[in-house]
Amino acid sequence: MANRLFQQARQFVERAKEASSSNCEEREEAIMKAKNALSSAYANSTFAEQQQLQEFQNELEQLK
Repeated sequence: MANRLFQQARQFVERAKEASSSNCEEREEAIMKAKNALSSAYANSTFAEQQQLQEFQNELEQLK
């Protein structure tokens, strides 16, 4: 069984990356949703998933 929260976090990060060309408000909202999804997923993830989530977090930081 796959970690649903992890999958959602990955999807939100992808959406935030896609929104990086949108207006500032849409981009900030997408980044905020992705950060919330990452936080939710982190506590319920394996160590390997946590490492990937950290990489997703780094990607979000580069979008700012």
